Parts: sequence; C-alpha cells; structure tokens
Amino acid sequence: MTTQFNEQLMEHRLTLSGLAQDLHEDGRISDQEMSRVNHSSALRVHPLVFLAELRLPDAVRPGRFLDMEALLAWLSKRVGQKVYEIDPLKINVTAVAEVMSRAFAERHRILAVEVNDDEVVIASSEPYMRAWEKNLEHVLRKPIRRVLADPREIARHTAEFYSMAISVRGAGSVDRLGPDLGNLEQMLELGSMKEPDANDQHIVTIVDWLLQYAFEQRASDIHVEPRREVGNVRFRIDGVLHTVYELPAQVCAAVSSRIKILGRMDLAEKRRPQDGRLKTRTPAGNEVELRLATLPTAFGEKLVMRIFDPDVLQRSFQDLGLADADLAHWNDMTAAGNGIVLVTGPTGSGKTTTLYSTLRQLAQPEVNVCTIEDPIEMVEGAFNQMQVNHAINLDFSSGVRALMRQDPDIIMVGEIRDLETANMAIQAALTGHLVLSTLHTNDSPGSLSRLLELGVPPYLVKATLRGIMSQRLVRILCPECKVEVETDAEAWQQLVHPFSMPMPASMAVPVGCRACRHTGYVGRQGIYEVLVNTPAVQELILPHMDSNRVREVAMSEGMHTLRLSGAARVARGETTIEEVMRVAPALEI
Repeated sequence: MTTQFNEQLMEHRLTLSGLAQDLHEDGRISDQEMSRVNHSSALRVHPLVFLAELRLPDAVRPGRFLDMEALLAWLSKRVGQKVYEIDPLKINVTAVAEVMSRAFAERHRILAVEVNDDEVVIASSEPYMRAWEKNLEHVLRKPIRRVLADPREIARHTAEFYSMAISVRGAGSVDRLGPDLGNLEQMLELGSMKEPDANDQHIVTIVDWLLQYAFEQRASDIHVEPRREVGNVRFRIDGVLHTVYELPAQVCAAVSSRIKILGRMDLAEKRRPQDGRLKTRTPAGNEVELRLATLPTAFGEKLVMRIFDPDVLQRSFQDLGLADADLAHWNDMTAAGNGIVLVTGPTGSGKTTTLYSTLRQLAQPEVNVCTIEDPIEMVEGAFNQMQVNHAINLDFSSGVRALMRQDPDIIMVGEIRDLETANMAIQAALTGHLVLSTLHTNDSPGSLSRLLELGVPPYLVKATLRGIMSQRLVRILCPECKVEVETDAEAWQQLVHPFSMPMPASMAVPVGCRACRHTGYVGRQGIYEVLVNTPAVQELILPHMDSNRVREVAMSEGMHTLRLSGAARVARGETTIEEVMRVAPALEI
C-alpha cells in the first residue's frame, strides 16, 4: 500500500516552478533568474519550451544559455533517461505508428521512435509520468525503454507520422495491383485488381510529405524505386543516398503517377523514359524547381526528382568554394569577349551550378545571353533558354546554329558530345562570341585530349580555347562538432602523390552532432583544377598530345590538381583526406 502511494505521489507532470527549483538546486540558475521564472504568467506551452525560449544564462557555462539542448541534457542526468533526437529519415514510420493509437500517443504526449525485436523505445518529455508504461508493455509483450525528447518535436512528429501511416494504409487498402506489363515479375493475384487513384487524398498526402522532408533535409535528389513487394524512397543528401521510406508496391506506383501528373508527363506511357518539371514552394515559402525523369525498370517506373534551388543562382563564387588564384583565372577566362571556356567533371559535380552562377554574373542588360540545354536545368529570366528536342531533330549542334542567328554575345551549350557540336561551338568562338560548355572528362588536361579525339583540329583548339576548369564536390565538416587530430602522414602522402605539399601538423575529423544529423558534415563545396590555355600549353596541343606533359607545364604556371586543391582544404580543416580521395581521381603518371 505504501509503495503504491509513493508511486502515485511521484506521478506528476513537469511544472515551471518545479523545474526552476531543481535548476536552482543544481546551480544552473541564480536567485534572480529563479524569481523571474516564478513570476511568469500562466503557461500556454510545455514548461521546457517556455524555459528554452526565455534563454536564461547558464550559471555553470559562462556565456551560454539554457536552450532546449542544455535543458534536456540536464534533465537527462536527473531522471536517468537518455536524450533522443528524432530524425524522420531514420525512423520506420509505419512500424512506430502501429505501436499505439494516435489518441493514446497524444493523450500521454509520447511517441514510439524505435521498434526492435527485444524492446520498444518511447520518447517523452514527461519523465515522471509512468501510468501508461505497464498497459503498453502488456499489449506489446516487450519491455519499454524510455528516452527524453524535445516536446515540440514529439508533438510535430506525432501528427506527421500518424498522418503518413494512415495515408499509406488507406492508399494500400485497395486490392493489390494486377498484372502489369511494367513489372516483369509481377505475381498474378486473382480477383478484382486495381491501383490506387493518383489523385486520391492519401496519395496527395504522401507526395506532399515526401517533398516537405526532402526540402527540410537539404536533399538534392528524391528517388522513388519500385521493387517486387515494396518501393523504396531515397534522398540524396550531401552526395550520399539515404533510405527514407518503404511503400507498398501499388502505393509506390500511385505516388509516381501523382508526380507524373504534376509534371505534365504522359501518364499512360510507362515503356519509355520521360522528362518533366514542376515548381513548388518549400515550407519556408521559397520557390523551388524539380526536374523529373522516369525510367522503365523490371518492377515498374523508377522516378528521380532533382531539386533545384533558385537561390543557387545568387550564390557567390566564394560560397561555391572558388577563390583566390582559381577565381582570378576563371574571371579572366570568362571576361574575354570571345573564345571557349569549358567546365568538366562527372554528373553531380556542380558543373551546372558553376555555369549558371557565371552566366548570372555576366548577364548584364547590355548583353544577350542564350543557352541550349538538355534539359533546361533552371529557368532564369535573364537568359534566353532553349531546350534540345530530339523528336524534331533539334540537337546541340543545330541549336547552336540557330542561336548564332539571334545576335548573341554569350552562348552556353549544355554539353559538347560530338564533333558537330564542337565544330559549331568553335565557329561561334571564331566569330566573336563567348561560348561556355561542359565535357565529361576526369581532369582538365584530359579535356584537351577529348577534343582532339572528337576530331577537332589542334590549331582550332589553340585558337579558340581560353581555358578549362575541372571540379568535384566535397562534403564540408560540421563546424559545430569537428575535432582536430594529428595528421596521418601515410594518408597525406597518398593524397598528394605523386607531388609534394607541406603536411599540416593537425587535421579535422568528423564527429557528428544534432546540427549535422550526426553525419559530421554540413553541405558541399567545390575543389577545382583550372587550366589556362597559355602559350606554353598551346605548344603542347598536338595530334598526339601527352596529357601528363600538359599537366606538368600547367602546374609550373600555377595550376593545382584536384587532389592538391582538396589537400589545401584538408590543411584548412574544412574536409577530410578520405572525402577528397573519394571524389578526386588519382593521377596515373
């Protein structure tokens, strides 16, 4: 009887006065701040939220405030429950929504965040409320492990997770998808078979949820990939793919159909690849363009949405990571009134961003900027943009020919893929136009070889080419959590081989924190290799050119290879040796 009475006595919600008293006892707030808290008006929010918004000075951390992170860490020590950061990308939404009803979760202000074979992890911001534990353990037949979480995050994700789970369940409640020519291994199910309507409210909710989280998580691409039983949804964040959600096969097909409708694509055509685009707004209200591309696969249509933020056009070269001597060379090359300037690198290396940022800077009112692209990546009002259309034989070469009759000053060609396009670009350069374009090569000297392999005469390359910039994107270390360690001499030598570069005494390594979603990295910037077509380089442009010799001469004139450019970032504590070696090719000398 006494034990039951003590349990009931301990069962209570957090109060503002109680928290203030405990903080004062632990020496975290002064008498003055405690009095200030106790004289506060009636609460409309959770007391932890109220205290976090007050930004009280932390007595044990001079110059710091008692924000939500500090309050949760303090409370965690008092109650013996670990702090849990809710990351929707790491949570199986369907599984956690089945642990308890939404009404039960909202009544007790709790949320399941992990469902394992041997336990269920429940997040709460009321550590002294225990009445629900025994009932839930009895139903689940598993032990419960409690963790602390931000009450705002619990409230927000409770609403979103249950809405998403209900939508997936509702969309999947129709009979299973029947035989479909788009799925080479579809199991035949007898009876009435149909796919959910792409305009069903459940499907609309799922698509909205996926887009919202993609914007919030800084994703650059969204992949919707059909499989035999389920479809995978993955986000590419800072160059790395993360699995976000698994959808039933028929729901995955309906989601793809919904997005195809939004992108004004042919809904009935599932045998051919299609391209589309749509424009929407982020939760913050910013306009964002998405480029859509479908691909027929063994289990249906795979859909990729590439997210283009218009703010990219306004970014300075410093924001992109292009600075110092490389920036000076790039500005000199693009400031010329005529000639060809090339940007090289694999898909996803930031070539488009570099070109658009450059064109945005060059597109003054007195200048006519025209582009031919496949497809148009981002629509920009300062350019005259044309899209390749193979159905009417409008390719890059014919597009450049048409642009030449539009009185252009600057022409941007999406990519030089063949001799005809290269010849048209050279003709444009010879007639007094500045031509910007891209090539898919590993490095800058290799681009010279590529032009010669396409069949461009060496004398025309010498006469028209201003320079080439090769680039890659490396992830930047999170400034909040990175730490300095002694430089690994062996790894450093492997990075700069076959050249030499002074080794820094220390280098930064990733740790992981809330700010970077425990990846250790936040965002990406470029590393660059800028080759200027100087007289010394021109002498080496011959029918049987030696790329290594070109590299040696260019480096003697100040060019840095991609790995050396990356090594400079490592020395400045901006990225890691492993990251640079992952994206920058090794030189074969």
